Amino acid sequence: MKKIISAVAMICLIVMLFSMGAEAAKPYQTYTYSINREPLNSPDAYTPIQTIDSDYMGLKDAIDDPRDLFVDDKLNVYIADAKNNRIVVLDRYYKFKFSISKFINDEGVQDELTAPSGLYVTEDRIFVCDTDANRIVTFDRDGNFLSIILQPEDDIFDDGALYKPVAIAVDKYDRLFIVSSTTYQGIIVMTISGEFIGLVGAQAVSISPIEIIWRRFMTDEMRAQKEEKISTEFNNITIDEDGFIYVTTSSIKDSDVASFLKSSGSDGKYSPVKMLNAEGDEIMRRNGFFPPAGEIQYMSSKSTAKITGPSKIIDVALGPEKTWSIIDEKRSKIFTYDFDGNLLFAFGNKGEMLGNLENIEAIAYKGDEMMVLDKTNDNITIFKRTEYGNILIQALANQNARRYDRAVDDWQEILKRNSNFDAAYIGIGQSLYRSGRYEESLEYYKAAYDTSNYSNSYKEIRKEWIRKFLPLIVLIVVAVITAFALFLRFAGKVNKRVATAGGKRSFGEELLYGFHLWMHPFDGFWDLKHEHRGSLRAALVYLVITILAFFYQAIGTGYVSNPQGSYTTIWSQSLSVLVPLLLFAVANWCLTTLFDGEGSFKDIVVAICYSLLPLPIIIIPTTLISNWAITKELSLLNFLVTIAFIWVGILIFFGTMVTHDYSLGKNLITLVGTVAGMAFIMFLGILFSTLLGKLISFVTNIITEITYRM
Repeated sequence: MKKIISAVAMICLIVMLFSMGAEAAKPYQTYTYSINREPLNSPDAYTPIQTIDSDYMGLKDAIDDPRDLFVDDKLNVYIADAKNNRIVVLDRYYKFKFSISKFINDEGVQDELTAPSGLYVTEDRIFVCDTDANRIVTFDRDGNFLSIILQPEDDIFDDGALYKPVAIAVDKYDRLFIVSSTTYQGIIVMTISGEFIGLVGAQAVSISPIEIIWRRFMTDEMRAQKEEKISTEFNNITIDEDGFIYVTTSSIKDSDVASFLKSSGSDGKYSPVKMLNAEGDEIMRRNGFFPPAGEIQYMSSKSTAKITGPSKIIDVALGPEKTWSIIDEKRSKIFTYDFDGNLLFAFGNKGEMLGNLENIEAIAYKGDEMMVLDKTNDNITIFKRTEYGNILIQALANQNARRYDRAVDDWQEILKRNSNFDAAYIGIGQSLYRSGRYEESLEYYKAAYDTSNYSNSYKEIRKEWIRKFLPLIVLIVVAVITAFALFLRFAGKVNKRVATAGGKRSFGEELLYGFHLWMHPFDGFWDLKHEHRGSLRAALVYLVITILAFFYQAIGTGYVSNPQGSYTTIWSQSLSVLVPLLLFAVANWCLTTLFDGEGSFKDIVVAICYSLLPLPIIIIPTTLISNWAITKELSLLNFLVTIAFIWVGILIFFGTMVTHDYSLGKNLITLVGTVAGMAFIMFLGILFSTLLGKLISFVTNIITEITYRM
């Protein structure tokens, strides 16, 4: 029995060691991203199966400096072999068929390709970007020469301007969309006969403040030359069956790409990958947590990656069911998205194992396989779609075909294998939404923090709810507005009566005075100081109410405003209000004491606190309403809160002016000085706390040293 137990234990240990070795030998980890920019491990959607090199292809002369890949409708594979000045054509089994290099041109002269960098194949033609020869050359599908398309002639191209086509795409109307590495104005559009149509999709770049100032001193000629490079060039292009153009660029500043990612892609101006219609309008959907731009982890504070900065996107390929992939040259990684811009999976790494790529250059799909070109190793790595990948594509296919019940089943299968996959939750939610099951869809959208789709479902629920309870809603709204109007009328009567009554004011009258002051700041602040219409105790009540309003805003906003359910404490909200208020009061009092200000420190504090009244009046109802709002309505609520802050700023401005009896200009200068004073006080506070920390550390070290020596 002991021998049997020992044998079983040894077998288990060997199996564990082999499994650990296999995991350690894995060439890459497939992942997606959480809403917090952290990678979430995912099952492999594609796995490497083989590497295709020149020997496998059956080539006598090895490929050198390959720059592009293409797969035609017969699954033949085309490689732009730049160093050997040729196009290599392989069959579906990656075996050599023929090459295109030398040919007799349309003038009957022997000609040849020169460093071809891009190609595109239609039903009857092969289009080659003959880069160093500055032209497009076309052949039939058997490699026979057809025509040469030279640089387009138009006033937009200066005499002597370089024309170096590096990528091309052709739509079903035989319009050519050409990327030239030296053309900054956008994508060149031409007919198959070489007639110039125009330029579309110019990619903007940012201009620094120094450049903006310098441009004011330029001559018209210098400014015109500068304008030519206001846009930056693209580096690759492809087109789908619907005529939508996908283009990539790697020449945007890293800072612009980072800003683009932080803005969640609200503006695609600095996107490294775009989808354009035939007119060049940017129409890409970016509904994921982060816009399609490759690596996101580098922006995380926890990132320890050796390669820093945004991805360098150099190619895009169209996959099944409207999916598409981009490649990151920096990291040799592949990022795949659905049509809505949700990240489906990312994988890849540099290395020498099967599945690793030293210098990724191009990508293309071939059925259920993905081909990735390695420029350094001059080979192609073939990735096969896994079972997980097949289910994922099947789910998208059912969803695109409006087979929503089947799509839900597929997404459920995905979640069994990858519970962290947000796109699956979104897919289930969308299928339920399109089936009219709005309430059920909300939970799945919540799981993926998808506020946009959540709003669509909630809008339908709210529409039905409003239809059912419309009379009650109208009654409540009218009652609230009427009650507030009656309260303001009551406060006005009380303030009017107190203004002429004289004598000591009650605490309630001091509180109600705030509703006179916020609408009549000039005489309001005058009476606040000289007629003692308010008091410090009432001012502190307004301060406390403001703190409570911010606290309620932090914990009481609706899901679409706070999808992650983040919260705060009353103490942090108190500090966020009290610290700037006290800094302003102290700095203003110190400064106005030197410049003949008539207000005391107490007067300043009272004026500031009374000025805060618009904040709770607007923040509390907008926070309450946010629980029934959708994403498109949040901008209106935020606008109302912005108005409240502007209103408070105006009240503080006039409050300090009346309190110190300053002119408009003097008060403005004083407030600027107050802001500078606040910064100086903060500097002193930080300096003092730092020195105090060092002193405490010094004393602690001495005590520790003495203790050890004793």
